[in-house]
Amino acid sequence: MNVVDIIEKKRDGGELTQSEIEYMIYEYINGIIPDYQMSAFLMAVYFKGMTDEEVYNLTKTMISSGDMVDLSLINGFKVDKHSTGGVGDKVTLIIGPILASLGYKFPKLSGRGLGHTGGTIDKIESFKGFDTSLTINDFIKKVNEIGISISGQTKNLVLADKLLYALRDVTGTVPSIPLIASSIMSKKLALGADLIMLDVKVGSGAFMKNIDDARKLSITMVNIGKRFGKNVIAMITSMNSPLGCKIGNSLEAMEAIEFLKGNSSADLKEICYEAVAHALMIHENISKEESVRRIDEVIKSGKALNKFYELIKSQHGDINSLTLAKKHVLKSKEEGYIKNIDAKTMGIISMRLGAGRNKLGDTIDHSVGINLLKKPGDYVKAGEDLVEVYYNLELRDDITNSIYSAYTFANTKYCDKLILDIIK
Repeated sequence: MNVVDIIEKKRDGGELTQSEIEYMIYEYINGIIPDYQMSAFLMAVYFKGMTDEEVYNLTKTMISSGDMVDLSLINGFKVDKHSTGGVGDKVTLIIGPILASLGYKFPKLSGRGLGHTGGTIDKIESFKGFDTSLTINDFIKKVNEIGISISGQTKNLVLADKLLYALRDVTGTVPSIPLIASSIMSKKLALGADLIMLDVKVGSGAFMKNIDDARKLSITMVNIGKRFGKNVIAMITSMNSPLGCKIGNSLEAMEAIEFLKGNSSADLKEICYEAVAHALMIHENISKEESVRRIDEVIKSGKALNKFYELIKSQHGDINSLTLAKKHVLKSKEEGYIKNIDAKTMGIISMRLGAGRNKLGDTIDHSVGINLLKKPGDYVKAGEDLVEVYYNLELRDDITNSIYSAYTFANTKYCDKLILDIIK
């Protein structure tokens, strides 16, 4: 085969065969196809897209490019979850212990945050000593023992995705639905869970900016899962405002604990309950009302909270080690109903405070972040406490001004719909 012929075929809108896709991927990871030719190929995919068959073949090829994790060694019904990235998204830290306390298995290999969206590994590492570098054997052992483990992704899991994503990041080809779908689903399918739950965020703080693209991505990923014989459900959820009240690693870990104690903002509760309820409905064929009752039960009894503590302890974390930086309270300059809090702006501010990283390898500060004292739909008077900012470096005027600029007020109460669609 000839790499230029393949690039030109895709550039002109042609449909690639399985062997052509395999050639591009395998020759690239083996160092035969150079970055500049793979960049041209990715740009051709970005502009011309891919058919369902091409996306399926790309995903299949990427899965086979690295290690597979044999979850058949885990006893029980295994649930995996993935979010496309948002601000204040600590859902994994909440639904994992809930599912495990309900008798499900929650094996979660996660990544670190990059840019204005946080990563689950960074949040769980707010607990000093928490080990996210488990071997696969230890990972499987812990899931079998307590029902849950959260660890970093193995070095060679879907090797092609690691190489391709790094290239996409510097060539402007990240926002491609076929490439996003194959990237996400190759990693999820390489783990082999029984149910894959996808939270596809859409809005200012999300990767997908409009509902049409979010729905197209969701349908593509669900269809890939079906081709592999897997149960996949995609929730399309709004990320115009941050999820929950807290943004930042230790802050979000604290909010997860509060949720499991029975204290939660309405938006975070809606997302978490919807996700867990669908897992129960799919696996046990029970009603949503019965699912919600069972979730309430493990929270009120303390079983879900105890499972969270058990997770931290099992991976050598110190549950009492969460720390926060200096606090400064910002008071509202306006009066009215909060209509929106721009999620991307708040995510960028949190990153500038030190809670996020511009590039992988950057050091982050787990103790900094933002606590939203008022949420969309709340009425606020001028001079009333609005936001708590936790910082270690100088809290400059441009940061506080940016926080104020994130707020939109209205004369009447208005709240965005949170769950926009469910694809399964």
